[in-house]
Amino acid sequence: MSKITVLGAGGFGIALAVHSHACGHDVTIWTPFEDEAKLLIEERTNEKLLSGIFIPETIAVTTDMSVVEGSDITILAVPSKAVRTVAKSLSVYKRPGVIVNVSKGIEKDTFLRMSEVIEQEIPTARIVVLSGPSHAEEVARRIPTSIVAASKSLLAATIVQTELSNEYFRIYTSDDMIGVELGGALKNAIAICAGICDGLKLGDNSKAALITRGLSEMAKLGVKMGAKEKTFAGLTGIGDLVVTCTSRHSRNNRFGYLVGSGTDVKTALETVGTVEGYYATYVGYQLAQKYEVSMPIIEICYGVLYEGQPTDTVVKRLMLRPKGSEN
Repeated sequence: MSKITVLGAGGFGIALAVHSHACGHDVTIWTPFEDEAKLLIEERTNEKLLSGIFIPETIAVTTDMSVVEGSDITILAVPSKAVRTVAKSLSVYKRPGVIVNVSKGIEKDTFLRMSEVIEQEIPTARIVVLSGPSHAEEVARRIPTSIVAASKSLLAATIVQTELSNEYFRIYTSDDMIGVELGGALKNAIAICAGICDGLKLGDNSKAALITRGLSEMAKLGVKMGAKEKTFAGLTGIGDLVVTCTSRHSRNNRFGYLVGSGTDVKTALETVGTVEGYYATYVGYQLAQKYEVSMPIIEICYGVLYEGQPTDTVVKRLMLRPKGSEN
């Protein structure tokens, strides 16, 4: 039995806590919000975030971050914009074992991947990125799921693989942290575009083309930044992209659908809540300029979300771009 602390009580944080408990571990959920902790302690569920999922009584809930001391695995399950703050707070405690980040994003101001943000705040940390097609709703309900644990340390990745794998949750290891993190972040931007497709009432042909060309854009940027191209053909590339672009569980997809249906961006954000792809679109656009990579889908998405360009013109603009080879 390992001691596992989950930092963050959102849907995926709860799902991973329940999953870790099912693997036989001693689990604690931390949240900085007193009202959220009170709800989870008294109700043992959060119907708004993860309907129908019961949190076992033996999973502790606290607002005291010192609980991380002595943890074998500490899971950061907070929105990407909160990762630096939480990592900084975490750094003052006795070094936890392996730090696992599940947030899929890139820091807006620095363009750093989440593992790099954590490493800045906790230089000696053994960091593992856990990513792949894994909706919280399905993980919590024990629907078979396969994901990837990526790390500079094979030992750290293997620890996570060993401690958190079971008959419905299969973990592969990887040493390509760049590819795994970029795939996890950028696919959210493409998923917004997929939602816009649905909002515009386009068809399967359109969405298939979008997903395929979106993957190509992700891979081209990734390789320029030092990732392995084959990573984008795996679970954290095409796998995560497909599930986020096609699923009703995806906030990014729902946000895109609202925008494509005519809802203004601000209202759509307020309606859906945390939309990682909104920030990923901004960062993806800036990285494309920096590394001189052609990313027309990301560029169009940026225009809609940040420049107020109308959605009813984007399809024609993409289709009438200069003709060229698929490669």
